[in-house]
Amino acid sequence: MTLPSHAGIVVIGGGIIGCSTAYHLARDHKADVVLLEQGKLTSGSTWHAAGLVGQLRSSASITRVLKYSVELYKGLEAETGLATGWKMTGCLRLATNADRWTEFQRLATTAKSFGMDMQLLSPTEVKRMWPLMETDDLVGASWLPTDGQASPSDITQSLAKGARMHGAKLFEDVRVTGFAMKDGRITAVKTDKGDIACDKVVNCAGQWARQVGAMAGINVPLQPVKHQYIITEKIPGLANDAPTIRDPDRRTYFKEEVGGLVMGGYEPNPQAWTTGDVPNDWEFRLFDDDYDHFEQHMAQAIARVPALETVGVKQMINGPESFTPDGNFILGVAPECSNMFVGAGFNAFGIASGGGAGWVLAQWVVDGEAPLDLWVVDIRRFSNLHRDRDWVRDRTLEAYGKHYTIGFPHEEYLSGRPRIVSPLYERLKAHRAVFGSKLGWERPNWFAPDGAPAEDVYSMGRQNWFDPVGDEHRHVREKVGIFDQSSFAKYDLTGADALKALDWICANDVAKPVGRLIYTQLLNTRGGIEADLTISRLGEDRFYIVTGTGFRTHDLSWIGDHIGHRLDATLKDVTEDYGTLSLMGPRAREVLSAVTKADVSNAAFPFGHAREIGIAGHIVKALRVTYVGELGWELHVPIAATGDVFDALMAAGKPHGIRPVGYRALESLRLEKGYRAWGSDITPNDTPLEAGLGWAVKLRKNTDFVGRRALEKADGKLLVKRFAGFTVDDAETVLVGRETILRNGEPVGYLTSGGYGYTLDKSVGYGYVRNADGVSDDFLASGEYELVVAMQRKPAKIHLEPMYDPAGARIKA
Repeated sequence: MTLPSHAGIVVIGGGIIGCSTAYHLARDHKADVVLLEQGKLTSGSTWHAAGLVGQLRSSASITRVLKYSVELYKGLEAETGLATGWKMTGCLRLATNADRWTEFQRLATTAKSFGMDMQLLSPTEVKRMWPLMETDDLVGASWLPTDGQASPSDITQSLAKGARMHGAKLFEDVRVTGFAMKDGRITAVKTDKGDIACDKVVNCAGQWARQVGAMAGINVPLQPVKHQYIITEKIPGLANDAPTIRDPDRRTYFKEEVGGLVMGGYEPNPQAWTTGDVPNDWEFRLFDDDYDHFEQHMAQAIARVPALETVGVKQMINGPESFTPDGNFILGVAPECSNMFVGAGFNAFGIASGGGAGWVLAQWVVDGEAPLDLWVVDIRRFSNLHRDRDWVRDRTLEAYGKHYTIGFPHEEYLSGRPRIVSPLYERLKAHRAVFGSKLGWERPNWFAPDGAPAEDVYSMGRQNWFDPVGDEHRHVREKVGIFDQSSFAKYDLTGADALKALDWICANDVAKPVGRLIYTQLLNTRGGIEADLTISRLGEDRFYIVTGTGFRTHDLSWIGDHIGHRLDATLKDVTEDYGTLSLMGPRAREVLSAVTKADVSNAAFPFGHAREIGIAGHIVKALRVTYVGELGWELHVPIAATGDVFDALMAAGKPHGIRPVGYRALESLRLEKGYRAWGSDITPNDTPLEAGLGWAVKLRKNTDFVGRRALEKADGKLLVKRFAGFTVDDAETVLVGRETILRNGEPVGYLTSGGYGYTLDKSVGYGYVRNADGVSDDFLASGEYELVVAMQRKPAKIHLEPMYDPAGARIKA
């Protein structure tokens, strides 16, 4: 065997993800691909995967990725001649309590929103489909007929053959030992059989992906966890096309295999493997059987399928699977190295994801940008926090333990907290703050009134914070509130070419005088929205950029990648250098003018401007901007001075009834104003024209910018989807997003976000209305609308203007 001296793209890892990526690179892009596997194909964790294939996820894009897997597995044998073991058995998910049933009603609605027909069945219907099952404790079940199962090794071998047929070269028994690097890019892959010069590398090394990444200085935060299942002897009366079963209230799953059952589960006390390096020679290897640990699943499984008590166990599989801290897999280009892409951390649904993940990853590698909104799996969702192995292990085990628990809205993780706290943490605690966490930061979600417990009590209906948040909301509308938003991601961009760089990256016109603040989107080449942020011009060649907490790594890396090497522009992350206090409400000016000598009148300091002012002896960046729809300022304070400035504002605000306010109220306030949230309302799948943000795009200016060509094509044409707001009068209706929008009884889209507007006293949601023949104003206005909420139709009203203060008079007061 002789390795080639050069390849366009080197894929590392011959499991299902690596083989699928190589297959799609070769088939769809005719790329020059070499795949390297340190052992034999499938020998890491693919060979011992259980092979269940489910498709429904809470993200439309990820659901599309999984649906693609199913289509691929159906047709692959015809192309390669190698069977995949694909069986469309359908999947039953069982519910044994009211909350789970509500979750399934919401899931079934989501499925229909995403164009899949999930049905809800009675216990009697379940018993008919699966006679060996005990159904006395069931409320019902969901049924997705297009789900199924497949043989992981067979699919991988079939994909590998397909990759070779399309010109890819696959090599087994070749171990990657390192990389040759230049200027933060990989120039060659070093192996124990020689070096391969290359343009791009795709790290699909499974549980070794972290180690392979580390050789190039990149962080892949995954944790191998021991996952056990059994394969039984034949069970009399079990049909060979029996549906797969997920029994989440008993934390177990089942699938038919050669007349017997595969049964495994997700326990609340999972066992991590190592936080160190995974041994290189861990090839086709398992851990010793651990019946004591597995007993909890066995007891639950026998209660569900009594025949298991007497049937023999043919084999027990106890193998490591890669899991991640949030239960989503990891795709995309590494922020630390611009030509290493990653596809790893599949949380035991690598078989379901394999086909589709390889498809989108191949496209991403070739184009340099994701082909659809893959934010929930993007490696840039992580931060330096995720370099801490112990933190990653603890959070990953918590996520594993939640695999089958009921997904209550707004649920927070508990492990590894508090991790990063703002200087106001203890002060806000004294105000009875209930904290959530975002990218490691503790943030006040809401404040508990005296006498009420300062903790979240989760439920499917209105949760215990509903009324207190309403009080906070009204307070901001009527008086003045202060938000601790210190977790905001913040960057400085400086240099003679800083404006030139931003002009190319930003959709809006940033060539404004010093002292102006610009709200803008950053677009991809499809015109989709990659980021949504504010830029303040503080000097001729000095810009201050503020974006959402969770987008810190993503936006920094997007801006950095698009600046261009020849420009004199330096981007610096200054997140931890500044605390952020947002002073919001009709009395904000009275409070601010009491603590600064600066003139903060509307004439001297209008909306959309930024100034440096003195407060409590400190220089503060004051940005007149709002996400709540009231008069207000974002005050960016040197981090050590945050406490002083907070205390000064609280003292000056006392006569005006000032109080701290949390993120839940921020959400309800922004919903009433129709402010878009990136990652839900606006994503890389949506353009500013579709999102109703065309006013923030410089198409009338003769300046080129990323995404301009795509927008020009659509400009002035009838769009096929448009963003709109909806309200529901029924007081009990809880909107959480993904509810189906019906126009004249026909589905035309789904909600991207939902919540409650306390000023409107109604449930509020937003989403895109779609129509293949175009969405005109008349089309929007002439329909009768309903929302499907947990499978129930609720009359709704459409809104094309902001529902609160449509003229924006309050923010410009």
